[in-house]
Amino acid sequence: MAIAAKDVQKLREMTGVGMMDCKKALVEADGDFDKAIEWLREKGLAAQTKKAGKVAAEGVSFAVAADNGVGVIIEVNSQTDFVAKNEVFQGFVKDVASVVATENPADVEALKACKYPGTDRTVADVTADKVLAIGENIQIRRFVRYGEGVNVPYVHMNGKVGVLVNLEVEGIDAAKVVELGKDVAMQICAMNPTYLDKSDVSQEVLDKEKEIQLAIMANDPKMAAKPEKVKEGIVMGKLGKYYEENCLLQQAFVKENKISVEKHVAAVAKELGGKITVKAFTRFATGEGIEKAEDDFAAEVASMIK
Repeated sequence: MAIAAKDVQKLREMTGVGMMDCKKALVEADGDFDKAIEWLREKGLAAQTKKAGKVAAEGVSFAVAADNGVGVIIEVNSQTDFVAKNEVFQGFVKDVASVVATENPADVEALKACKYPGTDRTVADVTADKVLAIGENIQIRRFVRYGEGVNVPYVHMNGKVGVLVNLEVEGIDAAKVVELGKDVAMQICAMNPTYLDKSDVSQEVLDKEKEIQLAIMANDPKMAAKPEKVKEGIVMGKLGKYYEENCLLQQAFVKENKISVEKHVAAVAKELGGKITVKAFTRFATGEGIEKAEDDFAAEVASMIK
């Protein structure tokens, strides 16, 4: 199949591998990015690479701990970055987040049916009004709500990335763990872990990772000749590295990389005289997984002068 140059470039950005190898990988994988990355890894050409969504849509990801202690993170999309920075748009996002906090809707459709703050109209009605007033399409895309525990929000680059961390705290004043929560949120923002803990990684994922590591060794003449028992030991070591890269609690703490996040949390809990458990987290990167239509600027100008 024909492979577009932009797809080759995207795979190169995702993996750091040369253009020719990226093109070959996409050909071998019939254009499937996940399979192409797997092919590159099996050939020893690419390291563990996180999935990169087709980030193109604008808007904001907003995280907040509401007055009632409920934590909310929400993504609302606009068509341009200009509108995303608009005070009217940002105020709308904050209002919708407050609805999630107070009404606890089951999903986006249920949220749209809720009453908008200070009005007798629905969120859907007010969204339509904002579309007319601002002149751009606006979509409430997704949200997550944590109703219990201590919730600590973090918003990066004016809403390009939003993070919400949910902590369970015993024997410690909630106000004293906010700094820890912020540090953990910044860790999540920067390192983008896939899982909370290594126990969350499925056997299917582990089996696939083992398969990839064994394939890498099979393609390496120096490693291929080693006994199977030695190979198994090497694979187990690689799995430990996988946990350190992909699981929040096993990651090196960015502020003090000699210890893991898990050990740092335990140390802070001991210092404060209680217990702290990271129960959950959500990270939204605005527009991830949305492919924005590419406008042909020349064609647009040509159409205007016809």
